[in-house]
Order: sequence, then structure tokens, then C-alpha cells
Amino acid sequence: MSIASSRSRANLLLLLTAVIWGFAFVAQRSGMAHVGPFTFNAIRFLIGGLALLPLMLIFDRRRAAAKVPVVAISNRALLRGGMLAGAVIFAAATLQQMGIASTTAGKAGFITSLYVVLVPLLGLALGHRPPAAVWAGAILATAGLYFLTIEGGFRMAWGDALVLAGAFLWAGHVLLIGHLSPTTDPVKLAFLQFMACAALSAIAAALTETTSTADLRAALPPILYAGIMSVGVGYTLQVIAQGHARPADAAILLSLEAVFAVIGGWLLLGEQLSPRALFGCALMLAGILLSQGVGRPADTGVEISH
Repeated sequence: MSIASSRSRANLLLLLTAVIWGFAFVAQRSGMAHVGPFTFNAIRFLIGGLALLPLMLIFDRRRAAAKVPVVAISNRALLRGGMLAGAVIFAAATLQQMGIASTTAGKAGFITSLYVVLVPLLGLALGHRPPAAVWAGAILATAGLYFLTIEGGFRMAWGDALVLAGAFLWAGHVLLIGHLSPTTDPVKLAFLQFMACAALSAIAAALTETTSTADLRAALPPILYAGIMSVGVGYTLQVIAQGHARPADAAILLSLEAVFAVIGGWLLLGEQLSPRALFGCALMLAGILLSQGVGRPADTGVEISH
């Protein structure tokens, strides 16, 4: 297969990933009608982690065949990194899941996607200097956030604020993964962080939530989509595709998940955004694309969502 055709195939896989992740916001919002955020995330990330087991086995066999050292799942540094990353995902996913209960899937998708702009800005604390395009993108995205979420006075809705707080944590998670991934097995790291997040969510659910069998049965379809498709399939497609795609192409295509979140909310939930909010979405997307055009976020690590 030629390089051009490999890139085209990779770009199609990344576009499919963006579709899967965008529609995951619809599943997350639908599931909240039946179960609490901790129960939803506990089952979702458990399923997503288990879905990565075949990918782990495939990669280990390839490394063994190529006589490349295989990192054991019991490796102490890998375990520590997985637990830490899992704790950050737990906090980010909890804020996102709580917030999405009182906002739209489209809004949640666009606000969450701000992590792309926040990653290089938070990188300032680590001594990274973002280029001018990132600053310009941040200004556009902030203006878009205002039009998307601020209506009838300078006040942000509670659900939007929770999702925005989660976006800061997703950005911190990307920086953390960017630090951990080069020195360990990224797929096993992802597996461990998903399982850690599932365990923390299960503990929180046991302490704070009561779920009936009927509610769990009603929430199962969106939970399965969020776990199998968003976490398991989406992550797998990203890992496969980014081995052949240009970083800038991957970043731009993956950012389209916010657009598909709006489309999914409109098609499946009947959500409507005002012209003002749509203008805000357009500004945010422009800012994200401008920021990602330099290819920085795709180089920082593994994207986890959603």
C-alpha cells in the first residue's frame, strides 16, 4: 500500500473516530436519565478497559515476534502511571458526566473540546512556549465559549461550568499521558487507567448512588455504546490510524467530534441551539482548528474521552 493511500485510510479511520466520540455525548446524556454519573462511568470504563485486552495481546505478540522488550502489566512504573492517570480521568469524567445532565450534548462536546487549546496553554507551567497560532486560537475559542454558554446576563449555567472544569482536567490528563507514554506501553497504560477510573467510580457509586435493576437495564444501551464504541473501539482506531496520519491531520479530524456531538444531539435528542450559540460553536471550532493546525495536541499523547 502506498504512503498516500495509507494516509487516506488513516484519515478515514480518524474521521470515524470523531463520529464515534461525538455521538458518545448523546449516549452519556441519555444514560443520565436512568443512572447516576458514578454508576455510568464505572460500567463504561470497565467495559472500555476490557475491550482493550485483545489489542494488548496483539501488540505484545508483535513485539515478541520483533524481539522488542514487552513491558509487563505488573511493571511498577506502569502501575503507578496508570493509577495516577486513572485518578485524573475519574475526576474529569465525573465533572463531565454531572455537567452533561443539565446541558446539551452539543454544548458539552464543544466545551470539552477546549482541552485542545488548553493543553499548550497549561504547558506553560512546564516551560513550553506555545506558538502565536495557539494564542490566537485560545482567544477565538474563549469568545466562542462566551456566545455558546453566556445568555441573559454574565452567568454560565451550572452544567456548562462543570463540563468546562472537566475540560481543564482533560487537558492535564493529555499532558500527563504525554509524559508517561514515551517510557512505557501506551495501550497497557490506557487499560490500567480505565480500570482505575472504573474502580474509583464504583466506590463512589456504592457510597452515594442507589440504582435499581430496571434503571440499569434502561441505561445499558448508552452505557454499552460509551464503553465499547467510545472507549474501546474509538481508542483502538486512534492508535492504529495515528501511526500513518500526519499529526496536524489527526488533530484537525479528531476535533470534529464536537461537530458530530451537535449533529447527534439534534438527530437523536431533538436538541436545538440558538443562532447565538451556533455562532459561538463556529468561533470555538475556528479557534480549535487554528490551534491544532500546528499539530501540537496530537503530539502530546493519547486522547481519552469522552
